[in-house]
Amino acid sequence: MLRDIFRKMKSIIKKEIDIAKKAATKAGNILQDHKSELNKILSSTKRDIKLQADLSAEKVIKNIIQSESSYPILAEESGLSSKIISNTFWVVDPLDGTANYSRNIPICCVSIGLISDLKPILGVIYDFNNDELYEGSIDTKALLNNNEISVSKVENFHDGVLLTGLPNNTDYSDSALLKMVKDFQNWRKVRMIGSAAMASAYVASGRADVYTEKKTYLWDIAAGAAIVNAAGGEASIVNQNENFQVDAYFSNSHLKI
Repeated sequence: MLRDIFRKMKSIIKKEIDIAKKAATKAGNILQDHKSELNKILSSTKRDIKLQADLSAEKVIKNIIQSESSYPILAEESGLSSKIISNTFWVVDPLDGTANYSRNIPICCVSIGLISDLKPILGVIYDFNNDELYEGSIDTKALLNNNEISVSKVENFHDGVLLTGLPNNTDYSDSALLKMVKDFQNWRKVRMIGSAAMASAYVASGRADVYTEKKTYLWDIAAGAAIVNAAGGEASIVNQNENFQVDAYFSNSHLKI
């Protein structure tokens, strides 16, 4: 009986991860091949922008998922695909790193995750600038272009590379910035790359050791959390609010705070 349940679960995960890979690569190829048309600003705030690229990529992803999967979707641009989220649902960021994309900084990606009971069970991140497809699940190893990847073995903060970000509502007061600088002094290097999903992928592949950010959004990090876990790391997502903002701490499992 348990063997049959396990076999069924493996089959479901494989089916859904294949759907996510199909959607991510198709959206990523469109973002790459039609950049001149899609790099059009639709709205802009003090610290954020929305491009035609975000909407076009999301439409492609949702069309594929809705035609091939029965799970509802939480997407960055359009929100929920149904009024009630089931225990299992997709989380989609059609273009993570929009500001980078708009300025031709090649650090951005498509991010698609599947969450069940508030736990990431699979993730796909497509770095279309470098044609790198990351994937991982609770039932599989983490892969980069079908080659197994794993987190780093760095055990000392002073040897580590930290990736982080500053959300739109960051406190820029003198006291807050002073605390941030003191925290940074514990690390060999600190990087802000402008894409939470890519930061997660870099931790999973051992290119960085820790990614942490407060009040980021679930769609930014859901896929990355599944991939980091599959790569042997630890992905913590806590303090989710009604707007799907969360605090994230992803590590190689050796560096903990």
